[in-house]
Amino acid sequence: MDDQQRWRLELKNSNVEVRARAAESLCLAGSESVVAAVDLVVACGDVEDVQNWAAAALEDLGAPPMESVDSLETLVNSPFPLVGYWAATLLGRLGQSANRSQVVLGEAVSDSPHLSIRERAAWALGKVGATEDSAVESLKKAAASDSPRLASLAARALA
Repeated sequence: MDDQQRWRLELKNSNVEVRARAAESLCLAGSESVVAAVDLVVACGDVEDVQNWAAAALEDLGAPPMESVDSLETLVNSPFPLVGYWAATLLGRLGQSANRSQVVLGEAVSDSPHLSIRERAAWALGKVGATEDSAVESLKKAAASDSPRLASLAARALA
């Protein structure tokens, strides 16, 4: 078992200190941790120490593997705002390769109870390209939002 696999397993350990060390190790490993992208997104729903290391790892991770798209689509709707935010971010980083995620992202723009997820989903739709009618409609509604940032991100995604 290589380090990446071990750290991914340790992110699921019952001991919070083990999970935090695993997230820290994945963060320090840099872009090599891209194989753990989904695991790191899930870890953003953990306790604060684990969240902080997981988010730090995701900051510079780059685009995730294509095989992570289905999992990321599911995580966009997480009840944990940081999980949904990072799932949308990674889908956006895939650009047009994640074009099939438009419907999920559009639903997040319209329906997420968390403004941070709605904003990031609007940004991601701009990156993947919004061509599906439902995604475009979600962006049009968001462009008229009372939230200046959401409205701006949605307008940019439509442009």
